[in-house]
Amino acid sequence: MNPEKLAKLQAAARIGGKGTPRRKVKKVVKSSGADDKKLQATLKKFNPQPVGGIEEVNMFKADGTVLHFPTPRVQASLASSIFIINGQAQQKEITDLVPGILNQMGSDSLAQLRRMAEALQAQQAASGATPAAENDDEVPDLVENFDTNQ
Repeated sequence: MNPEKLAKLQAAARIGGKGTPRRKVKKVVKSSGADDKKLQATLKKFNPQPVGGIEEVNMFKADGTVLHFPTPRVQASLASSIFIINGQAQQKEITDLVPGILNQMGSDSLAQLRRMAEALQAQQAASGATPAAENDDEVPDLVENFDTNQ
């Protein structure tokens, strides 16, 4: 065997320093599970109790979007004033959820919804687009007299 070729193979296959075993592939260890375990251990210290009867959770953001949890798992620790919401979150616009969430909205969110509606109307007025309801106000002129019998 050629000593140069053997040295080249040994150098290429060694991942660590001198004395480490030769491996073809370097294994990457993922530590994302450790973060979740630490978080669960920290939350367990507060002794949260499950809260039943909650069908959906909506969190209103300042930029007009809503963080929507359709089927959340809610836990609460009232002594610590901590609420834990687990589930699949979806980021939606406020206008997508408007009919069903009006009773959930506070005064700040309602004011923001009004501002968005006014901005939309101003944008339509600036672009020159007239809504269809304004065009329906005109009544066509009568061409014949329908009161007389023929």
